[in-house]
Amino acid sequence: MNINGNTILITGGTSGIGFEMAKQLLALGNTVVITGRSEERLAVAKAELGAAHTIVCDAANPDDIQRLHKHMTLNFPNLNMLINNAGIMHKINLQNHDYDAHGLTQEIDTNVKGPIWLCDTFLPLLKRNRHAAIVNVTSGLAFVPLPISPIYCATKAALHFYSLSLREQLRNTNVQVFELAPPATQTTLVDTFDTEEMKGISFMSTEDLVKSFIQGVERNVYEICPGQSAQLRFMSRFFPKFILKQLSISVDGMHQKAVK
Repeated sequence: MNINGNTILITGGTSGIGFEMAKQLLALGNTVVITGRSEERLAVAKAELGAAHTIVCDAANPDDIQRLHKHMTLNFPNLNMLINNAGIMHKINLQNHDYDAHGLTQEIDTNVKGPIWLCDTFLPLLKRNRHAAIVNVTSGLAFVPLPISPIYCATKAALHFYSLSLREQLRNTNVQVFELAPPATQTTLVDTFDTEEMKGISFMSTEDLVKSFIQGVERNVYEICPGQSAQLRFMSRFFPKFILKQLSISVDGMHQKAVK
């Protein structure tokens, strides 16, 4: 796929992977619109990015998505790439009852329902434009879970399989479906985890991750797994028990706290 001259919508574009995507895609001559839940954070991102367009939208809110669709249809009718990047990650001890019903499943609303709603809403517009694409940002943890974040990993696995099905269903259309499965990446998403929980995990920079993503899209690689994500995918297929045990080491701390 040609990675310049496109009109691109990126959800969750105020920081981390989404922000870096906007930065690099703008540099390649694309028109980029980013969304976020905070008007203040969008203003900061726009000041840094310069040419990016911004609009407030919570990917977990269907009403916000409908307003976003109306805005894009009126102002950016040539939209041909939707990047579902918005996501949240919580460390959850399932033995404790620290979350209410909404808090326990909040990651499902943002990480799964949001992309599904966005794809459904924007698909008619994408199909009207040439060289269209949907990019769903999952995770290397879609292939094997990090048990201290059980809901997050489940959401990324769900989005992975949804992406596979979506790609097959759109095979006879002009819309390509890409999946980016980042490895551990240096973003605010992992700020709540301590050093011991992240022991043995090497982090990729957002800059290198997005470079790999762009190269993958240019080459029509539909499942893009940079760095350790490729290793996790391989290990999940051939050594699933071993890799799950390795990623479960951090659960020991939860067990100790439960005993106390």
